[in-house]
Amino acid sequence: MIVRPQQHWLRLIFVWHGSVLPKIYTRLFLNFLLSIAVILMLPWYSSLGIKFTVAPFSILGVAIAIFLGFKNNACYSRYVEARLLWGQLMIAARSLFREVKNTLPDDPHLGEFVRLQIAFAHCLRMTLRRQPQAEQLAGYMSADNLRRVMDSSSPANRILLLMGEWLAVRRREGQLSDILFHSLNNRLNDMSVVLSGCERIATTPVPFAYTLILHRTVYLFCIMLPFALVVDLHYMTPFVSALISYTFISLDTLAEELEDPFGTEDNDLPLDAICNAMERDLLQMNDEEAIPERLLPDKHYQLT
Repeated sequence: MIVRPQQHWLRLIFVWHGSVLPKIYTRLFLNFLLSIAVILMLPWYSSLGIKFTVAPFSILGVAIAIFLGFKNNACYSRYVEARLLWGQLMIAARSLFREVKNTLPDDPHLGEFVRLQIAFAHCLRMTLRRQPQAEQLAGYMSADNLRRVMDSSSPANRILLLMGEWLAVRRREGQLSDILFHSLNNRLNDMSVVLSGCERIATTPVPFAYTLILHRTVYLFCIMLPFALVVDLHYMTPFVSALISYTFISLDTLAEELEDPFGTEDNDLPLDAICNAMERDLLQMNDEEAIPERLLPDKHYQLT
C-alpha cells in the first residue's frame, strides 16, 4: 500500500511509484508507434476509399467506460472487504488475549498462547500470498506443533485448533468455567470467520469470461483508435491516442491489481504492517520486553 502524504497537485502529475504506469508504459509506447505508422499510411488507405470516423468510437468508448467502472467497483469492493476482515482479526485477537490474561493472570504459559495468536496472523498472511511458512512460524511454536501445522492442508485453521486445545486444557483443569470457555471460544470463531472470508476472496476471482471480454475490447479499441483520429488530428494523433489509451488501459490494469488485495504489489494491502502491529500489541499486552520495531513505509512510501 502506498502511504504518501498530501502533495501539491503539480507534483502528483509526475508521481511514478504507486501508479500503474510502470506496468503499462510499453503498451502506451506501442500505441504511440502505431499512431505514427497510421499517419504514414494515411495516403495509402485513403486512396482505397477506407475512412474511419470518430462517431462509433465515441459510442464504444462510453460503453467501455461504464463496464470498466463496474469492474473497478467490484474489485475495490473486494479490497475494502479484505481490509475489513483484517481489521476484525485485530479486534478479535486483542479481545481474546485480554480476556485470557484477565481470566488467567498467573498462568505461566500465557506466552505460548500469545505466540499462537501471532503465528496465526503470520500464517494467514503467508498463505494468502503463497509464501513459505515453516521458517517464520518456527519462532512462535514448538517443533511438535510446527510439524502438526505444516502437515495440515489448512495451516492457519490448525493453529486455531491448537489455541482451542490450549483453552480446553485450562477448562479441564478447572481454571476456566464453562461460561468463560464459551466466551473465549466465540473469539476463536470470530478468527475462523476472518480466515474463511479471506480464503473466499483469494479463491474466487472475478469471473474470467467477464474479465476477458473487457480486456479484449479495451485493447481492440486502443488499436483501432488512431485510424479514427488521424483524419482530423494528423500529427497530433500519437499524443491524443496515447492519452486516451492510458485512461482505459490503466483502469483495466488497476482493476486487475485490486482483484487480489493480498498480494505484494504497490496498491495491495499492507499485511506485513498489519501483522507487525498485531504482534507488537499482543506482546505489549503480555508485558514482554522484546518488542519488534514498528514497520514503516520505505523511501517510495510503500508499506508492505
